[in-house]
Amino acid sequence: MTFTDAELEYLSSQRLGRLATVASDGTLQNNPVSFRYNPETATIDIGGHGMGASRKFRNVLAGGEVAFVIDDIASVQPWKVRGVEIRGHGEALADQPPPGPGFSGELIRVRPRRILSWGLDPAVQGMQARTVEAAR
Repeated sequence: MTFTDAELEYLSSQRLGRLATVASDGTLQNNPVSFRYNPETATIDIGGHGMGASRKFRNVLAGGEVAFVIDDIASVQPWKVRGVEIRGHGEALADQPPPGPGFSGELIRVRPRRILSWGLDPAVQGMQARTVEAAR
């Protein structure tokens, strides 16, 4: 299993994350994006309006290394933050069924290699990190 049950529950409760990509000249780009967990491929699928014309799509097409973070503040009193960071390989895919209304037929599929999570399970303190075998 790529994601834990707690991670999957958290991912299903969130709508936005931030995708970091690397341009061909080595500069970094970080953008808020919509996403969904794809249970068939055990990946994160990122879509949007005009995705195929975006710099993030071109960055992934050229190189593929990505990091994706989903996080929020569950409480300020007491302070409680939670989130998931996924590091891995992104695939720029065209001619896909649009993942939602207003979305284009391109998406970025993130295949996890390393997953870090925090604040998702009250019984577990601190950050949890593990290397996973990416789904193919």
